[in-house]
Amino acid sequence: MKKANDKLDAAERKELKDSDFGLPAKREFPMPDAQHVHAAESYFRYAKDDEKPELAHRIMQKAEKFGVDVESDTIKEWAGKYKN
Repeated sequence: MKKANDKLDAAERKELKDSDFGLPAKREFPMPDAQHVHAAESYFRYAKDDEKPELAHRIMQKAEKFGVDVESDTIKEWAGKYKN
């Protein structure tokens, strides 16, 4: 049985739905659980600026779903710039 903090292996990652990713079109920043939401928050700074609004928005959505408190004001600001 995998622990929540283990990295996803290739097979597990392949089984995820596009909606489980922060950037679904590229299938980057997987967030199938609270631990991965925290990881996406930590790696947010590595996203390209043109991808940050969507990623921040999805981090906020997943955080709400999994009961995660997003501490980053930067992510909150970028989420406010998201236009779907």
